Amino acid sequence: MNDLKQLAFQRKNTMTFLVAMSILKGLATIGQALFFVMIADRVFLQSATFESLIPLFGGLLLSILLRAGSGYAIGKTGVNLAADVKNEFRNTLIQSFARNPLLAAAQGQSGQKVGLLMDSVDEIDGFYSKYIPQMIQTYIIPVILLGVIFSQNWTSGVIILITAPFIPVFMALVGKGTKKKADEKMEQLNRFSGTFLDILQGLSTLKLFGQAEKQQQAIRKSSLDFRDSTMEVLKSAFLSSLMLEYISMLSIGIVALEIGLRLVVFDSISFFTAFFILILVPDFFNLLKDFGSAFHTARGSLSAANQLSIELEKPYAELTWGKETVAQEPPHLSLEQLAFQYGDGFALAPLNVEIPPYSQVAIVGKSGSGKSTLMHLLAGLLPQSQGHFFINGVARENISETSWFNQLSYISQHPYLFAGTIRENIQMGVTGDVSDEEVRVAAKKAGIAEMVSTLEKGFETPIGEAGRGLSGGEKQRIALARAFLKKPSLILFDEPTTGLDLQTEKVLQDSLHELKKTSTVITVAHRLHTIKEADIILFLDNGKLDATGNHQELLKTYVPYEEMLAAQQGGGLR
Repeated sequence: MNDLKQLAFQRKNTMTFLVAMSILKGLATIGQALFFVMIADRVFLQSATFESLIPLFGGLLLSILLRAGSGYAIGKTGVNLAADVKNEFRNTLIQSFARNPLLAAAQGQSGQKVGLLMDSVDEIDGFYSKYIPQMIQTYIIPVILLGVIFSQNWTSGVIILITAPFIPVFMALVGKGTKKKADEKMEQLNRFSGTFLDILQGLSTLKLFGQAEKQQQAIRKSSLDFRDSTMEVLKSAFLSSLMLEYISMLSIGIVALEIGLRLVVFDSISFFTAFFILILVPDFFNLLKDFGSAFHTARGSLSAANQLSIELEKPYAELTWGKETVAQEPPHLSLEQLAFQYGDGFALAPLNVEIPPYSQVAIVGKSGSGKSTLMHLLAGLLPQSQGHFFINGVARENISETSWFNQLSYISQHPYLFAGTIRENIQMGVTGDVSDEEVRVAAKKAGIAEMVSTLEKGFETPIGEAGRGLSGGEKQRIALARAFLKKPSLILFDEPTTGLDLQTEKVLQDSLHELKKTSTVITVAHRLHTIKEADIILFLDNGKLDATGNHQELLKTYVPYEEMLAAQQGGGLR
C-alpha cells in the first residue's frame, strides 16, 4: 500500500489541491451547522422575524454550496488521479512487454497479460479515486470538527476520543481477512482470463480433437470459482459496512445521551451548544465510516497492485536501452561469456565468439540444442543472463533500441504478415518515404514481383491476417522483400527455405546470395550447401558451444559434425 501511496504523493499539485479542498469542506461543514443552529435558535427561542433571518439564510446557502462544491472537486480530482496512475501503469506494462516480446510471450498466458492490462489495472482505480481523497479528508476534517466540539463541550469531545478508535481497530481486523480473499479473487480472475483466451484461440483445434466438451467444463469451473471468490469479498464488504454503521451509531447515541442529560436533567448546557454538537457529531463519524468503506476498497486495489508488481519484476521488464547509435555498415560482433537461462529450465552456457563484418555464420545442432535461443539473444529479443554482447565495441544494452533494430532483419521459417496490402507488408520496418520503384525493385529481387503483377490491384492487393490467401513460399518472398527494401547490415535467418518446393527454394537462395553481398548473415542452418558456404560454423549441443570453425576444419577435427552430416546426407542436409 505504501508503494501505491507513493505514486499518489509524487503528484504534489494534486495532493496540495486535495488538502486545500478538504480544509474548505471542513470549514463549510462547520459553517453549515452553525448557520442552521443559529436560525433554529432565533426562530424557536427568540421569535425572530423572517427579515432578520435573511442574512443567516444567505450564509447557510453559501456554506451548502461551498461544501457541495469542495466535495465535487475532491471527487473529480480523485477520478483524474486514478486515470493518470492507471495510464502510467498500463504504459509501464506495455513497455515491459515490448522490450522483450519473446520472453514476455514465453512466460504466462496471453490472457493473463490482457487481464493485467485491463482488469488488474482497473482494480486499482478505487485506491486513487476513493481511498486517497477520503484518507486526506479523514486526516483533516474530523480534526477540525473535534476541535470545535471540544471548544463547545469538552465532555462530548472526550467521549468521541474514547469511542472513535474502535472504527480503525475494526477496519484493521476486517481488512486483514479481506486482503486474503481479495488476493484469491485477483488470482482466480487472471487464471480465468488466461484459460478463457487460450481456449478461444485454440477452439478449432479442440473441436477437431474432440476436446471441446472437456474445455467447456474447465471454463465453467473457472467461472464458478471466480464467482465464489467474488461473493466472499462482497460478504466481507457487507459485514464491514454493517459493523462500522453499528459502531458509529452507538457512539453517536452515547454522545446524544450525555448531551440530553445535561440539557434536560442538569440544565448545564444551552440549547444552541447542544444542537450545534448534535449536528457536528454525525458528520464526524460519517467521515470515519466512509473512510472504513474506502479502506476496504483499497485492500482490493492492493491485491491488484501486487499482481502488477510481480509482473513488472520479471526479467523481461528490466531491460533498458541507452542512447548510443550503431553505423549501418556491417558491425563487428563480439560475444563474451554470453549466456541465458529460462527460469529453472533450459540454459545456454556461456560462449565466446567473434563475428567480423560481412561474415557468413551458420548455427547448427540438434533440435533443442539452443540455436533459436542464441538467435533471439543476437536479435535482442531476449536479455542475456550473464556476459556481454558487443557491437563494434559497444555493449548492446547501451545501444539505442531504434538504432539496433533499424539495421537488423530477422527472417524466420514462418514470417508473420499483417492484415493490409502487400505494399504495407513489404514497407514494414522501413522509416521514411519509400517510392513505388524501390518497392518494385525489392519485390523483384525477392522473386515476388512477377506474382504481384498478375494481381488486379498489384501491390495494393489486400491480404488477410497472418498472410491468409498466400502460400508459404509467397510469405517468405514478401519477408525477403522487406529485407531488400530495408537494406540491413545484419540479417538473421532461421533457414527460411525449409519445407518449400524446389523452384521457390531456388528463388530464395538466389535472393540470399544477393543480400550476403552487403550484410553480415547469421543462419540457423539445416541444408548442407548453406553450411558449407559459411565462414564460421557454430556447433551447439545441449546449450553448449561444442565446436567453432569452417566446414573443412570441423570435418577434420570434430567427429560429431562429420557424424551429423553422414546421418542426414540423404535427408534434410544436402
